[in-house]
Amino acid sequence: MNIHEYQGKSILESFGVAIQRGKVVDRLEDAENAAKELSSETGTEWFVIKAQIHAGGRGKGACIETGSHGVVLAKGLDKVEEVVKGILGNTLITLQTGDDGKKVNKVLIAEDVYYPGDTEPEEYYMSVLLDRTTGRNTIMYSTEGGMDIETVAHDTPHLIHKEEIDPKVGLQGFQMRKIAFNLGLSGDAFKNMCKFVNSLYNAYVGSDSSMFEINPVLKTSDAKIIAVDAKVTLDANGLFRHKPYLELRDKSEEDPIEVEADEAGLNYVKLDGNVGCMVNGAGLAMATMDIIKLSGGEPANFLDVGGTADAERVETAFKIILKDPSVKAILVNIFGGIVRCDRVAQGIVDAYKNMGSIPVPLIVRLQGTNAVEAKALIDASGLEVTSVVLLQEAADAVKAVVA
Repeated sequence: MNIHEYQGKSILESFGVAIQRGKVVDRLEDAENAAKELSSETGTEWFVIKAQIHAGGRGKGACIETGSHGVVLAKGLDKVEEVVKGILGNTLITLQTGDDGKKVNKVLIAEDVYYPGDTEPEEYYMSVLLDRTTGRNTIMYSTEGGMDIETVAHDTPHLIHKEEIDPKVGLQGFQMRKIAFNLGLSGDAFKNMCKFVNSLYNAYVGSDSSMFEINPVLKTSDAKIIAVDAKVTLDANGLFRHKPYLELRDKSEEDPIEVEADEAGLNYVKLDGNVGCMVNGAGLAMATMDIIKLSGGEPANFLDVGGTADAERVETAFKIILKDPSVKAILVNIFGGIVRCDRVAQGIVDAYKNMGSIPVPLIVRLQGTNAVEAKALIDASGLEVTSVVLLQEAADAVKAVVA
């Protein structure tokens, strides 16, 4: 589950990570008061206004309506409202949003931490994630903070460092010191970076996250180490241990069809193909998508109806699939184990009749318990359904439709 920057920073702060402080507003009329409160709490005189959307590259992105970037510095309290007006409520396009962009419903008014001092502030990149190849949590870091890490990895891979964490013993002191040393730090900045790394790793593990990415991590002119940004992905499988985190979900940032499917108890992921899939079980879903691909089509979705497939559930699944205008056919591939195939077949027939019609070719393959009875039921229904038995027959039927 993705969350906003300000929410990620709140989690970081709860684990002792130093953050760039700020106030979140969703109304223009609240912006100036929020900036005044922030100024009285932090002493900041300049304010960084940041669009809160689930996408990176906000600073380089631009709003369709105003041309404003997604991250803008307001050089004074009198400039805050003007800057917020250029971002809030507008549609921001970045490299990660696609051409449609995302509407900015909230902005973060943050303190200016790039204040003058004896030394220049420095920016670093740091993230914590699971390396699935090694099965270990890994801290990835670089001196090239504030830049696209993909560009750094491509152009200057020697500037990307990785520190693997042994799950038996966790993050060790020598690893924190190694990270601080590789970043070229010394003195108070070295000590503060060790503390920062320790707290960041504790936040990652303690919140059951899939990823914490801080870009940039800032060394201020007085040697403080601060998280200026926070891109956080929480592991949905661990949310049962963190009930308050459920409230951090922003459904307006998600695909509305996926949200509807989730509320109906269906596992649905939209893809870019032309053949809709309805299956039960993730493994069968992957095999079904392979069959579609090999037949010359492209899967339009991943949709797992689970262990139950009554008429209401099947009808909901059909409606969700058909909300994608790219779908030119639907392949239903169900293995009847816990649920009997004849019951699924009756659900398909009832759903078809309830909907009046299904405007695209429907191919149905039911195998397992009572599969023969299920095929007979569908064949006798009089509906425009292609009933098949073998996967190859399903593939041939798909090929005939998409050819």
